[in-house]
Amino acid sequence: MTTEATMRVELAAVFRLAAKFGWHESIANHFSAAISADGTKFLMNRKWSHFSQVKASDLQVLDANDGSIMDGPDAPDVSAWAIHGAIHSAVPTARVLLHAHPTYATAISSLADPTILPIDQNTARYFGEVAYDLGFNGIAEDVAEGQRLAGVMRDYPVLMMGSHGVTVSGPSVAHAFESLYYLEKACKNLVLAYSTGQPLAVLDDDMASKVAKGWKRYVEMGDAHLAAQMAILDAEDPSYRD
Repeated sequence: MTTEATMRVELAAVFRLAAKFGWHESIANHFSAAISADGTKFLMNRKWSHFSQVKASDLQVLDANDGSIMDGPDAPDVSAWAIHGAIHSAVPTARVLLHAHPTYATAISSLADPTILPIDQNTARYFGEVAYDLGFNGIAEDVAEGQRLAGVMRDYPVLMMGSHGVTVSGPSVAHAFESLYYLEKACKNLVLAYSTGQPLAVLDDDMASKVAKGWKRYVEMGDAHLAAQMAILDAEDPSYRD
């Protein structure tokens, strides 16, 4: 079982990588990792902290059942509390949640039809794996909205949030990171394909399903990818481990 200390370091690395890859947005957006079996206790970045500066020791331990934190000086961002607390509580199998507004995934989420069409291997990876929320209610600032989003996401590993962004879940930091990494690449491919104005060569359901199942045989690739990226970070700036 992964220790809290390890999760802190891995999650801090993913914050740094998100900034490096341009997935971050100002001092907004949040990543979290459950540290209790029921998911109600979780690590999350503190309010208004830039992804490029997050360290393992900075991550805050929150309890979704203890709302008193919102009345104190260490209160997390209200939208982060609403989204992450609700999803971790309702879906304890979603051990890690990465909520962000990366450019291409957000562009696709903002379409009238945000379906990730299976036009290649990367987009087909998400066939049958995505929940789509078209009920945008503005900035998620209350628990009820977080619970609504949790109900839409359920056990899907990806939630495309209409007019908002995306939330990706995974059983580990590495797996969630890999899913977000490929999701942004998939959405970039789709945006570029749309931009040509040419008809899309969409895979039929049988082929798309075959490709999606094929990706599951490469689940360990996510662990290796995060390890490789952390080695690169270590050579550039290992302060995320502090």
